Order: sequence, then C-alpha cells, then structure tokens
Amino acid sequence: MHALNLYKTEAIDTLAWPVVENTITVNSSAMAVFTDFKQHLPHVIDARTPATKVESIMRQSHVRMMLVVNSENRFIGIVTSHDVGEQQIIQRVSELKVKREELTVHDFMRPKTSLMSFDFSELMRSSVGDVIETLKDYGQHHCLVMDRDSHEIRGVISVSDIARELRLPLDIQGRPTFAELINILAA
Repeated sequence: MHALNLYKTEAIDTLAWPVVENTITVNSSAMAVFTDFKQHLPHVIDARTPATKVESIMRQSHVRMMLVVNSENRFIGIVTSHDVGEQQIIQRVSELKVKREELTVHDFMRPKTSLMSFDFSELMRSSVGDVIETLKDYGQHHCLVMDRDSHEIRGVISVSDIARELRLPLDIQGRPTFAELINILAA
C-alpha cells in the first residue's frame, strides 16, 4: 500500500460529464423505461408518517410518488406529491375536523384497491410507445408494474422518466372525475 499525492484544484474549472446518447425511442422495449425494484430500491413511506412531512421527504428523494406500506411493511397504496399538497391538506383538515399535525399519509394515499397496474410479462413484450399510449388513455403519470406470477409489485413506470429519456415533453391529462364532468357540463 502507498500514499497518494493530493493536488490543489484552484486551476480546474470544468466538470467531466458522461456522453449520453439518446438511444431510446418510442419503438424501444418498454423495459428501457421500467424501474425494476429487483435492481432499484423502491421509494416507500410508512402510512403513519405525518402528511405535513411527505412533501419535503419527496423533494429530498427527488420523487413525486411513493409506495405506502403499513406497520408490517406490506404494500397498501401510493401517495403522490399532488395528493399531499397544501390545498389537499387544508381540505382534509376541514373534512375530518382535525389538526393538520394529526393527518398521516394514510389519510391521503390512494389504496391499492383503486390502482391499475401493468403486467410484467406483458410489459416485456411491449414498446415505449405502447406504454405512452396506455398512460395517456388512463391519464396516469405513474403506473405500477405487477408480477402476477410472484404476486408482487415488481416496479414502476413514470411519465417524467420517459419524457427525460426521450427528451420530449409528454402531456398526460388525468381523466376527469364524475364530479368534474358534471361541473364542466353545468358551465
């Protein structure tokens, strides 16, 4: 073993950057935009976490969606940054007649019973374009991928990840709720 020399960095003013070639297209395999939980740790949050802390946790983690787990670390739903926005917190305080500090992730999450997911084996035979069209049809910015054979959430696909890979803006509009449709028709 030997000691390394240390040098002054005062004369250095540029950074090395990786050469990134855009090799993903809409015809590429959907697996190219799939975040596989067997290779990347999922972003999870406990359902008992105070809702007022979720936004800062997401910001620090650079994510907009987290998987919600219960005290036994079992998957029970998802929560997005939109779900726990200031307006939603104020609305929930009013509805539940509680202090904002008492609200938890569980009060804002989307339960797994309300979620739709891609099937892993079908995704393996699909293209990025197929994924984009499906997400547009369903108005989803994130979509879980389940492995029905092993009965587990295998990963996630994010519109923002796809847009970044393709270097294209992708406009995914959420499907209006029944109440929103009534308001639109009444206007």
